[in-house]
Amino acid sequence: MDKILILDFGSQTTALIGRRIREMGVYTEIIPGDSLLGGETLAEVRGIVLSGSPESVYSPESAAPDPRVYSGSLPLLGICYGFQRMNYDNGGLVEALPEREYGRKQVRMLGNEIAGENGDPAQVERMARFLAGFDPRISRQQICSGGVKAASSVSFTAWMSHGDTLTRLAPGFRQYGTSETGYPAVVIHEDRPWFGLQFHPEVSHCERGMEILAAFSFGVCHCKTGWTMERYIEEIRASLPARLGDTQGAHAQAPVLLLISGGVDSTVAGALLLKTLDPERLHLMYLDTGLMRKGETAGVEAGLRRLGARHLHIIDCGEAFLGALKGLEDPEAKRRAIGDLFITIQEREVARLGLPENCFLAQGTLYTDLIESGKGVGKKAHLIKSHHNVGSPLVEAKRKAGRIIEPLDRLYKDEVRRLGRLLGVDEEVVRRHPFPGPGLGVRILGEVTREKCDILREADAIFIEELKKRTTPQGKSLYDDIWQAFAVLLPIRSVGVAGDIRKYGWVLALRAVTSADGMTADVYPFPAGDLLEISTLITNAVPEIGRVTYDISSKPPATIEWE
Repeated sequence: MDKILILDFGSQTTALIGRRIREMGVYTEIIPGDSLLGGETLAEVRGIVLSGSPESVYSPESAAPDPRVYSGSLPLLGICYGFQRMNYDNGGLVEALPEREYGRKQVRMLGNEIAGENGDPAQVERMARFLAGFDPRISRQQICSGGVKAASSVSFTAWMSHGDTLTRLAPGFRQYGTSETGYPAVVIHEDRPWFGLQFHPEVSHCERGMEILAAFSFGVCHCKTGWTMERYIEEIRASLPARLGDTQGAHAQAPVLLLISGGVDSTVAGALLLKTLDPERLHLMYLDTGLMRKGETAGVEAGLRRLGARHLHIIDCGEAFLGALKGLEDPEAKRRAIGDLFITIQEREVARLGLPENCFLAQGTLYTDLIESGKGVGKKAHLIKSHHNVGSPLVEAKRKAGRIIEPLDRLYKDEVRRLGRLLGVDEEVVRRHPFPGPGLGVRILGEVTREKCDILREADAIFIEELKKRTTPQGKSLYDDIWQAFAVLLPIRSVGVAGDIRKYGWVLALRAVTSADGMTADVYPFPAGDLLEISTLITNAVPEIGRVTYDISSKPPATIEWE
């Protein structure tokens, strides 16, 4: 099967590049950026992408690719840091910008004539097909079918995130597009199949981003489609027995324990494991932390039973979690406390249930969880926030011991939803908005108490129920039109009036965003009438809340969750 190999230098959107290309039916594989290239690593590879990075290429600590990447004949696409790396390694000059280029920026294509220095017809053809990705007259379907080419002088909105720029191109490179600030944005080598972009085509805010990636994958690399979610299921089923160390003897098969929250990710992971392993071997443990949404536990149990779970363990441990969170206000401290207690209780319950010590721990971890926690494929990703199933010391120990199974760790949320539908997971679960592992513990700012949990549970339930009832002008429910929505209880009280009585009530923030993948997000443009009505319903039904606000921050600079 044809594939595109992605060298991961630590960008927060590296896996998003892979996901975008997979959407078009081309298999992608992500490996650390400094991996040795050759042999099995390059088997069936039709092209290589050099990803972005939080580092600078001129820094002594920055990662560089295996030099053989430049001596081979495979097409290369450098994105942001990867673009700078490719030029820097071949004699170009990269320097810090006086002012960082960030967010939406215009890129103008120069309409330069396509002509290789040595007149290589194959390279001229590749260049023309790559530039077709920038031409608004050419559809993605035309690009994927091959044969189209263009060198159009156009402008489009790109998404940038860099503090360095090329101030001198390496020999052989030629500029075909420039940013609105005058720096190189699209560069192609005249004689080698090397292409560079000083922006992120994988981000949904970038115009023609998918067309540009299609132009590279199909027009330049001549990839054939062969990747589907059905194939992903087949690969998991084929690889999981070896990952678990199974032998032909059933006595050697260690049990698998899945820590399940009841959200989309862990439920789909459970469905996949239930359809891959003997259900008798799989134990699903749900910890009712006291930080769950209203009615969560009953719904989780019913849904898992329908999926065929035979060993479902519901653990009531709300008192323990509230006790561990007592006095904690720092978000990372709360996440660590929750993560450590998850594993502590899991180990205690495993012992109580009589499961052997060598049982595997399974989780519904997504790639976004890993990269936001600084656990990308390579070693250069920066920490954005800790995830209870990624960053705690106890989870790290399990991970190092090789006793963790994460069957969704290369998927994004929308891919998980598609996988869930294929596996027969209830639509109500599949379409559910993301919910953080630490639950309400990171949606209550400051110290977490039982009273605050009860207040937030009621307010959040009203908000979500109203979104499901209300529709867009096109008849779609607001809930389905929104990527993620939730309420946050702020650690402040505001003066108000209840009847003729002056009182102080808690302040509640509502959050609703649109997104394609959770890596970037825009504020949902609520009609003012909906917000006013929802606010009134909440303050009427939850007397402890005296004021409701709406969060209008996008990601970036904010994250979707508040903590």
